[in-house]
Amino acid sequence: MLTRTVLAASAAALLVSATGVFASTAPASDARPTNPAAAPAATLKPCAEKALTLRATPSAQDHVLRLSVKNHSSQACLVDRVPLVTYGDLDGAAVPFPLSGSAAYKLDPGKTAHAVVRSLSASGGSEARSVGYVMVSANPEHHGKKFTAATLAEPGGLRVWEPVTTLWQSTRALADEVLAESDGAGILQV
Repeated sequence: MLTRTVLAASAAALLVSATGVFASTAPASDARPTNPAAAPAATLKPCAEKALTLRATPSAQDHVLRLSVKNHSSQACLVDRVPLVTYGDLDGAAVPFPLSGSAAYKLDPGKTAHAVVRSLSASGGSEARSVGYVMVSANPEHHGKKFTAATLAEPGGLRVWEPVTTLWQSTRALADEVLAESDGAGILQV
């Protein structure tokens, strides 16, 4: 895993735990209030972990998992726009594509958001590691859910090198489109 991934994830987690503020690299015109305490009274709150159902399933593509998060509460709430995806006991997390900081994503009651994560880049064949599980969380402060390699149709372990995740999207097709914007080999086009 890359050192910059570890540093970015650590910095984001530190910012959230110290201040309760989600950092954002979005342009000011796209910015939404991300600190519930600073927003108007009608502003949404973070989703409670027990109100969410996280899923990870294999896709038809090699080394690609489909992620989803569903809001089972009766009110809209916020998750982080970047799913937190970590692999076994490896350092770091999947890098978001497009590159972005942490910010809020609104999840309406009964609605599901979708993301796709590619665990292996084309350049990592010889350096790939194998892990027995992946952890997925909709918010950095949540514990997340563990998915074993066996339940993801990888009984020999999930191979990992420079993983990339999309941001949460409103449909599965949009998540697929975003992942396709990378070069198709797991290396980000910058």
